[in-house]
Amino acid sequence: MQDVLGEAIYDYYHHQQKGKLWIHNKYGRKEEMPVDIYFRDDTEMPQLELFALLNCKGKVLDIGAGAGSHALALQQKGMDVTAVEISPKAAAVMQERGVENIIQQDIWTLQEERYDTLLLLMNGIGLAATLNGLTSFLQHAKKLLYNNGQLLFDSSDVAYLYKGKLPEGEKYYGEILYQYEYKKQKTDWFSWLYVDRKTLTTIAAKEGWTTTILFEDEYDQFLAKLQLAE
Repeated sequence: MQDVLGEAIYDYYHHQQKGKLWIHNKYGRKEEMPVDIYFRDDTEMPQLELFALLNCKGKVLDIGAGAGSHALALQQKGMDVTAVEISPKAAAVMQERGVENIIQQDIWTLQEERYDTLLLLMNGIGLAATLNGLTSFLQHAKKLLYNNGQLLFDSSDVAYLYKGKLPEGEKYYGEILYQYEYKKQKTDWFSWLYVDRKTLTTIAAKEGWTTTILFEDEYDQFLAKLQLAE
């Protein structure tokens, strides 16, 4: 996939942003994605994200770290945090911003180290793409965690997009197709997963995880902690 998001992050950081970052979807009009959202400090982050950072423990892997804001916030607290990011340009920005430990790699191929906390914020669990992908990710996460480790991520129930009439068929309604566009370059269409709490809990239990909802807000967003059942 083209590094469209990484290029927008890189240009923004170097004050060379050319045009807007757009997100196309299959359910409505395209929407602008404000690039500055990737550069928030802990005074600008929503309460859900701050609570997630407070609940990190031990050796942390920030998955899909983007411009590195969450990794920097943890690093400034003296925590042992590694940022993993598939985008070369986003990884370059993280390095310039002072993130000390960066792995520029696809999380699906990572398996060398183990961690106490796997952190995925800004609906980072969406990288699972589908419910089947979520099952695969939970299996992969077991290889990356110590025995008493935890998986922390946020997601949301997007049933509201369908105004009370969920689409019929085999596809889960939270498997959303998106496409990034920046400087007239477009990515291929890709699936991004939004999973509701009940479905998450059911799938996690089948894979041997217990689910605790740590935080929820009025927009049906929630922060989940998954731990392997003993």
